[in-house]
Amino acid sequence: MPRVKRGVTTHRRHKRLLALTKGHRGTKHSLIRRANESMLKSLSYAYAHRRERKGDMRRLWISRVNAASRAEGLTYGQLIYGLKKSGVEINRKMMADMAVREPESFSSLVTIARQQVQG
Repeated sequence: MPRVKRGVTTHRRHKRLLALTKGHRGTKHSLIRRANESMLKSLSYAYAHRRERKGDMRRLWISRVNAASRAEGLTYGQLIYGLKKSGVEINRKMMADMAVREPESFSSLVTIARQQVQG
């Protein structure tokens, strides 16, 4: 059976690992074992935070809509309640975008919600 030398394969794998941990602190980007631990942890964080980002964005949209609706004299809860009651189905992402880019149309949404809340 012929002799198999594995130096090239191992070296390539180690180089790929060190490339993934580039920018990590301390020995986590230079020592193979530490780099492997760091890489596994960072990949698990990346996986989890891709899901967390969805909630983060929703919280951002809600705070933007809240700020814009309070400027119009209505709280966020009253705005959402009024829009639901009037049958307007618009998601928070679109409302946040409208609040920033089209304040006139957002204020018309607020007036629609205000009529439902007060009336």
